[in-house]
Amino acid sequence: MPDRLLVFYGSYRSDRLGIRLANYIVTGLRRRGAEAELVDAKEVALPMLDRMYKEYPKGAAPPPMEALAEKIRRTDGFVFVTGEYNWGPQPGLKNLTDHYLEEWFWRPAAIASYSAGRFSGVRSGTVWHGILSEMGMIVVSSTLAVGPIAQMLDAESRPIGDGGKALDQSFRRFADDLAWWTEAAREQRARRAPPY
Repeated sequence: MPDRLLVFYGSYRSDRLGIRLANYIVTGLRRRGAEAELVDAKEVALPMLDRMYKEYPKGAAPPPMEALAEKIRRTDGFVFVTGEYNWGPQPGLKNLTDHYLEEWFWRPAAIASYSAGRFSGVRSGTVWHGILSEMGMIVVSSTLAVGPIAQMLDAESRPIGDGGKALDQSFRRFADDLAWWTEAAREQRARRAPPY
């Protein structure tokens, strides 16, 4: 059974360099045999959080929120692709994530960060570890940190130069780590229902 994975991306900026990394990851996961799908927070366009998905009466959530909840429930694992805004996470991605809770439980998540500069968004990636753990996900230890992103991925999300070669090498371990935890969590859920 192929791993079903959602890759979340959350920039709302006009010139979005991080989409290169999100597309690179989706392509790489598919090449490994996973069923990977990009979820772009800007395209989903959930409102600023007023009411969580679980706070709506059954069947009354806005259609985009309901559709995404169903995707999350059917998924084996997640990748969060995050830029860094003033040492913190992108508000678009955080807003999308906060609309859900139980839907995330008992599945692994991996974090890929990026920036236009040399710090590669790692401070935001570090913040996401705590956020995703609090939301009931198992955060894998392997991460991707990409920067300067324009020197590692071209406009078509293809690796370029020495940075691109290093990214390809790092991606293998990142994907291996996520796949191991995805299989482990899926098999455990099949053997035994989560305790809550």
